[in-house]
Amino acid sequence: MEILWLLIPLSILLVALIGGAFWWSVKSGQLDDLDSPAYRILADDDTPYESEDQRH
Repeated sequence: MEILWLLIPLSILLVALIGGAFWWSVKSGQLDDLDSPAYRILADDDTPYESEDQRH
């Protein structure tokens, strides 16, 4: 039973850290656009890349 004196504060600290990380990600705009990265690969440019050696 004495282990609860350690586990309860550690779990509260862990929840606070996870909540703080989630709050930061919402405030900094990390979760603003969830759809564009999925469509960005479909709009990929199909032109081949030219290296410096091929240009000369």
